[in-house]
Amino acid sequence: MAKNLVIVESPAKAKTIEGYLGKDFIVKSSFGHVRDLPTKGDKVIDVDNDFTPTYVVSADKTQVISELKKLAKSCEEVWLATDDDREGEAISWHLKEALNLKDNTKRIVFREITKSAILKAIEQPRAIDMDLVNAQQARRIMDRLIGFELSPVLWSKVQKGLSAGRVQSVAVRLIVEREKEIEQHASIATFKVSALFDLPGKKVLKAELAKNFAKEGDALEFLKKCVGATFSIKSLETKPAKKTPAPPFTTSTLQQEASRKLGYAVATTMSIAQKLYESGRISYMRTDSTMLSQEARDKAKAAIESNYGEKFHHARQFKTKSDSAQEAHEAIRPTDFGMSTLSGDSRERKLYELIWKRSIASQMSDALLERTTAQIEISTTTEVLVAQGEVIAFEGFLKAYLEGKDDEDEDENKDMLPPLSVGQILQLDELKAQERFSRAAPRYTEASLVKALEEKGIGRPSTYAPTISTIIKRAYVEKEDRAGKERTYQTWTLKDDEIAGVKATEIVGAEKSKLFPTHIGTLVTDFLVENFQEVVDYTFTAEMENEFDHIAQGKLPWVKLMKDFYGSFHKTIEDSKSIARSSVGGGRELGVDPETGKKISVRLGKFGPFVQLGESGEEDKPVFANLAKHHSIATLSLEDAIALLARPKLPREIGILDDKPVVIGAGKLGPYIKYDGKFTSLPEPNDPFTIELDQAVLVMQAALKAAESAGLGYFEDQLIETGKGRFGPYVKHNGKYISLGKTDNLTSLTQERAIELILAKRNAEANKMIKEFPENAAIKVVNGMYGPYIQIGKRNVKIPKDQDPASLTLEDCIALGDAAPAPKKTTRKK
Repeated sequence: MAKNLVIVESPAKAKTIEGYLGKDFIVKSSFGHVRDLPTKGDKVIDVDNDFTPTYVVSADKTQVISELKKLAKSCEEVWLATDDDREGEAISWHLKEALNLKDNTKRIVFREITKSAILKAIEQPRAIDMDLVNAQQARRIMDRLIGFELSPVLWSKVQKGLSAGRVQSVAVRLIVEREKEIEQHASIATFKVSALFDLPGKKVLKAELAKNFAKEGDALEFLKKCVGATFSIKSLETKPAKKTPAPPFTTSTLQQEASRKLGYAVATTMSIAQKLYESGRISYMRTDSTMLSQEARDKAKAAIESNYGEKFHHARQFKTKSDSAQEAHEAIRPTDFGMSTLSGDSRERKLYELIWKRSIASQMSDALLERTTAQIEISTTTEVLVAQGEVIAFEGFLKAYLEGKDDEDEDENKDMLPPLSVGQILQLDELKAQERFSRAAPRYTEASLVKALEEKGIGRPSTYAPTISTIIKRAYVEKEDRAGKERTYQTWTLKDDEIAGVKATEIVGAEKSKLFPTHIGTLVTDFLVENFQEVVDYTFTAEMENEFDHIAQGKLPWVKLMKDFYGSFHKTIEDSKSIARSSVGGGRELGVDPETGKKISVRLGKFGPFVQLGESGEEDKPVFANLAKHHSIATLSLEDAIALLARPKLPREIGILDDKPVVIGAGKLGPYIKYDGKFTSLPEPNDPFTIELDQAVLVMQAALKAAESAGLGYFEDQLIETGKGRFGPYVKHNGKYISLGKTDNLTSLTQERAIELILAKRNAEANKMIKEFPENAAIKVVNGMYGPYIQIGKRNVKIPKDQDPASLTLEDCIALGDAAPAPKKTTRKK
C-alpha cells in the first residue's frame, strides 16, 4: 500500500496526477462535495446558536467516504488537493471532518495540472484556510435561509412550488426589467442619408450625412437640393491610431467570448474548460484575475517570437479590475504555449484555440492603423457628406486574435478608402434617404447576462453557470429563438437627377438564443420587488459578495455577518404574513362579459396563466382560455380576454391525412400537432386556432427534417433524437425517453454518449424485471431499491424471506397479494 493518500475532486484529475507522483502516492477522488445541509429539517441551521449548521454526508457519497476512510487509515499521510478556491477549500474541510482527519492534515493547491506544478505543491503544503471555508459557509447558509424562509411566502401568496434565491432572483429581475423596457419602447423613425460615388477603375466610394432627418419631408427636401449638384472632396485627414489587445481570459470573459464566437452556452463552456483543466491543457478555469505569471509570460514570448517574429512581442501585465480578485491567481491560459491546437474532440479543440489565441495576443504588440476621413462638399447646400476608412500599418496582435462584440450591429468601417485628392470632382451614382427606426436595448443572451451580473458585482466566477441553469430549469426564464415581424419602411433615391420613392418590407425583431422571462418569472419578480426589495436589490446583493470577500480575507467574522443580515430579513418574513395574496396569482378581475354578464378575470394556474369567464360557484361551469406568449398577465385588458375566450377550443381536428385525423392541441409545453400517435410542437407564428391541414403538414415535414439533421444519427435503424421536456433534457430512441446524466448537456452530447445512455437504460430495465406473466400483464416480480417485490397493478407486495422471487408462479403472486394487508389510507391535514 502507498504511503500517501492524495484526495482530489475529479476522477479524471486523479488519473493525471497519480502519473506524476509515483508509486509512493495513491490519488483518489471525492467526486465533488461530500457533505451538505440536509434537504429537510427544522434545526438544520441553529439561528439561536451562532447559526451553527448541521451537515450530513450526501446519500450518494456514503460509499465514497467509507472507501476513503479505509485508505486514510492505511496511509501514513493524507493530502487534500481540492480546487484552489473557496468551494474547493470548503470541500477539503468537509473531507477532513467526514474522514476524522487531524487538524494539521496537509492541504496542497495548484492552478494547473502539470508535473512541475504538482511537485511544487507537494513541497509547499499548508493548513486548511478557515477564512476561505467560512466565506463559503456563510454564502451557503445565507442562501439556504433566504430560500427556505422566502419560498413558503411565495407558496402562500403567489403559487405553490415556487422558489427564490439571493442571486437567481436578481438575475431574473435583470431579464424581467429588460423585457419591460422593450415592451415600453416607442420606436422613433428617422431618415438616414447615404451616397455612392463611382471612381476610376470601377471603385466605389461610400459616404454618409453626419445627421439623420427626423421628418420624411426634411429628407426629401435635402434630396431635392442635391439635384444637379456638384460633389467634390473638401478635405482629407489621416491620423495614426492603434488597437491594444484584450487581457487574458477570466471565467466570465471566457464565457462571454465562447458564446459570441463559438455559440457555446455558459454551462457548456464551463464543462469543456473543466475537461481541458483536468487533462492538464489549461490553468484553473474559475478565476477573476487577468494576471499571468512570469513563467507564463516567458513561455508566451518564446511562442510569439517563434510563430510571428520578435517585433510582434510586447510584454504586458494586466491589472485586475475587481478589488476582490486574488492576484496570486492567474488568468485562464494554456499550460504549454508551444501547443496552439489539440487533436481529438472538436469542442475542446475550439475552446482551447480560443484560450491560446487570447493569451498569446495579450503579450503581443499593438496594432498600428491609419484612419482617413474625407469630407465631401455639395455645391447646392452647406451640408457635408463624410467617408471614413482605415488601413492597417502593422498587424501586431491582430495577427493572432480580435475580441468579439455583444452588439451584433456594432462594426467599425474597416474598408480602405480609394486614392482621393482635395478638390477632386466625384461622380454621383445615387443618393439615398432610407427610413430607419430606433431600437430598444437588446434582450439578454447568456453571455451578456454574465457581463451584466459581473458589472454589478453580483455573484462570482463559479456562480454564473449554475445560476443561469437554475432560472431556466425552474421556468422563470426561457432560452429560445423567436421569429421576427414584418415592417414597412420608405426609401427615397436621387439617381440621374431624378427622385423616386419606394416602400419595402423587412423582418425585424428576430431573436436567436435570447433569454425571455416567463409569466411566472415576471410575477415572482414583481412580488419580490414590491415586498422584499432587499433580497432583489442589486446593491444589496453586490454588497453581500463584498462581505463574503472580507470574510475570506479574515477581516470579518462570518457569524457577525449572519446576525446583521438575519435580524432584518427574518422580521421582513414575519411581516409578510399580513401581505394580501398576489392580485394576479389569486386572480385579477378585468370586467364583465357584455354577452353573458359574467365576470372575466385573469389568473395564474398550475400550468400557466389563463382567462376565466364566470365563477366556480355558479350553475354553469366557468369557461377558460390560456394566454398567448405575447400576453402579460399584469397588463391583459378586458378586450384581449374576450378575444381569447372567443377562440375555438382545443383540441380541434383540422382534417384527415391517410385515413388518420390531424389534431391541434395545447399542452404544458405549448401547442402541438398530434398525428398517428406522434406529437409535433407547433412553433410561432403558427396560430393553433386558425392553422389548416396543409400548413400543419408542412410543419410536421419540417420538424422531421430538423430532427434528422439535429439528431445524433441512427442506432439500430432508429433515429436518436434530443429534446428538453418537463423533467429536463433527454434522449429519445425507439419511442423511449432517457434522461441525461448530471454531467451531460444537450450542446455537447455525442452520439457515442447517447448510445451509452440508451444501453444503460435498457440494462437497468432488464435488471429490474425478475419475472413477467404473459397471461396477466398487471402482475410482475420486480427488483427494487430495497430488494425484490411483487407489483400488482399499483400495489407493491413484499416477498417473504423464505421465498425465491425467480421461482414464484402467477398463483403464488396472487396468493401473496391477497394475504398482504391493505394499504393504509392517508388523510391530508387541512
